[in-house]
Amino acid sequence: MADLNKSTAKTATKASVAKQDGNLISWLAPILCTIAGYCIWRYIMGDADGFAKPDKESTLFTFWPGHKDPNDAFHRIYEGGIIVPLLIGMFLMVVVFSIERFMTIYRALGNSSITNFVRQVQFHLANKNVDAAIAECDKQRGSVGNVMKAGLRRYKEMISESNLSTEQKVMSIQKEVEEATALELPMLQKNLVFLSTITSVGTLVALLGTVIGMIRSFAALGSEGGGGNSSDLAVGISEALYNTALGIGTSAIALIMYNVFTTKIDSITHGIDESGFTLTQSFASLYK
Repeated sequence: MADLNKSTAKTATKASVAKQDGNLISWLAPILCTIAGYCIWRYIMGDADGFAKPDKESTLFTFWPGHKDPNDAFHRIYEGGIIVPLLIGMFLMVVVFSIERFMTIYRALGNSSITNFVRQVQFHLANKNVDAAIAECDKQRGSVGNVMKAGLRRYKEMISESNLSTEQKVMSIQKEVEEATALELPMLQKNLVFLSTITSVGTLVALLGTVIGMIRSFAALGSEGGGGNSSDLAVGISEALYNTALGIGTSAIALIMYNVFTTKIDSITHGIDESGFTLTQSFASLYK
């Protein structure tokens, strides 16, 4: 019993550390990505050497230099305006959280196929070899393996327990599996909210940039007695289109990654559910 409590305490400690790390990423990543997005837009896309008419009055600390006539398509994105760094920041968030979720879910999948792992555990339990089943969990080392191992420890304890009925023992095993599951699932789903949010917010921010660009275009069209300045008109239209393209592209990538990760999490969740069912059904049939 002492070993079980010690194992549970270690699992809770690991979950707490993982939660703190996840919270740190959740706070820092959006801020750092937004700053990086501005730096890319201001100092790389907005490099004075990339424009035929650079703003000679601008300095290194000028927030938005008025460079004109970009030399190539890359520096032309700078004319998309101040919404562009926000969209670049969102794209960087998608990259950061996709990498973070990939690493977490990759570890959660474990070292072997979940289906094969469950079958191996079922085989050992059918032969009443609980220690071999626990050894399989140590080899698997994923979320399903962690949940199964917690349940197997309680399973092993319940075999020698004489003061409880079979139904009470099965409920005790099921409760242990549920507690272990409650520690694993939040770590899998954490930070996915950023990807789902960017899927919709990215399009809305792009729409805002598009509207601002169209305002500039119509303002240029209405100036100078209605003739307008063709250069300013082109800049306004390009601003609108660059924001639209960046927003749609970012939202599309975020949606794809979100669906990929949720599919992986669903397979892990299914494996955890199957593990709990395997333990309770095995105990109920073998130790009546």
